[in-house]
Amino acid sequence: MSQIVTRFAPSPTGYLHIGGARTALFNWLFARGRGGKFLLRIEDTDQERSTPEATAAILQGLKWLGLDWDGDAVSQFARKDRHAEVAHEMLARGTAYKCFSTTEEIANFRAEQEAKGVSYAVFQSPWRDVDPASHPNAPYVIRMKAPREGETVIEDSVQGKVTFRNDQLDDMIVLRSDGTPTYMLAVVVDDHDMGVTHVIRGDDHLNNAARQSMVYQAMGWDIPVWAHIPLIHGPDGKKLSKRHGATAVGDYQIQGFPAAGMRNYLTRLGWGHGDAELFTSEEAMKMFSLEGIGRSPARLDFKKLESTCGWHISHADDAALLHELEAYLAAADLPALTGKQRDLLSRALYCVKDRAKTFPELIDKAHFALISRPVLADEAAAKNLDSVSRGILNELTPRLRNASWTKEVLEPILNEIAAAHGIGFGKLAAPLRAALAGRTATPSVFDMMLVIGQDETIARLSDAAA
Repeated sequence: MSQIVTRFAPSPTGYLHIGGARTALFNWLFARGRGGKFLLRIEDTDQERSTPEATAAILQGLKWLGLDWDGDAVSQFARKDRHAEVAHEMLARGTAYKCFSTTEEIANFRAEQEAKGVSYAVFQSPWRDVDPASHPNAPYVIRMKAPREGETVIEDSVQGKVTFRNDQLDDMIVLRSDGTPTYMLAVVVDDHDMGVTHVIRGDDHLNNAARQSMVYQAMGWDIPVWAHIPLIHGPDGKKLSKRHGATAVGDYQIQGFPAAGMRNYLTRLGWGHGDAELFTSEEAMKMFSLEGIGRSPARLDFKKLESTCGWHISHADDAALLHELEAYLAAADLPALTGKQRDLLSRALYCVKDRAKTFPELIDKAHFALISRPVLADEAAAKNLDSVSRGILNELTPRLRNASWTKEVLEPILNEIAAAHGIGFGKLAAPLRAALAGRTATPSVFDMMLVIGQDETIARLSDAAA
């Protein structure tokens, strides 16, 4: 079998939305898992609505998700001469014709049909079979000669067999009167020239497949494998929109979701493989198949997204996690870490990453490592720093000055101090948390002491005791 080639072809008229990101992900997984190519094409034929900013946002979204593509991104608009060339080749083959009908004539035809009670009538051009020798010297469009009888059948890898009546499909325009190609022609020419073997896209394009198949047939080209995937709905089962929360991929980065978690969650959104729920991208590439894609729309579940992302944060390599966290701070326009903060956070990750579902949560749990003296205790923590507690901290500080800085040495010292005052370790931990972090909910006292080190620990305890 020839090499598998997939593509993602967004229109740069806005941000990369979550549905488009999942489409790109499915194409990427399918190609990468089979040693194939994943290509990127920017469908910028609508020059009035396409913007460089939107293109940049799409590229940034794909890069954040880790979806690398092969070669350079292709501009559809830059290939307009090639599209026009194919339209004229269809003319020469007799599979297309010049139509001189004016917009007024077409509008009159529609009005006549509506007067007869026909809500949608397929326009049948009177120029379809006219001898070119009889053509006027006037503006024209090039229309494809679509079959007027029978059916067009799409064998879809997700939707199954889908049948269209040919008498419901018009002779679509492939080249406008100003010489510019239509989207329907450009897509087919680009997919053919790029060697695309599998077209995996949203099922809102399913009707297009019937018309595009005709272009392939008109040119004698191989038709790719079609796979039209259902759209994504909000938690309420309605079409995803801004009222459901973030719809742009960039918003999820700004909210602090890790890319690996997003990839995992989006892979499972409308696709399944047995009981597999949590997996790496390498595992997903091996498992992913078109047969695993469901026919029903998938529902976005933010709680499931968070738990998936939490699993990926807890299993991430510390250096990679720190790198992505810093990218999150930049994307969210938050202050960058200082060198000291970066070092302490790197040391703290082992004891904070198991309970964080997002980067803001991770930063919150690592608060003790990121703050500077003097540590300001919040209202709840301050209640644990009464005169008795401060006296115990005063007593503890000298014991820590000459201690070896390991949990095995520190634990007996703290337990001895607690026992000497007739309290359990939990009672001692409360003022220690207040002194070290200024909060009541923190990682373990020993983890905090080991992360910030001996000098900083003693300094914070001395501050609190005073």
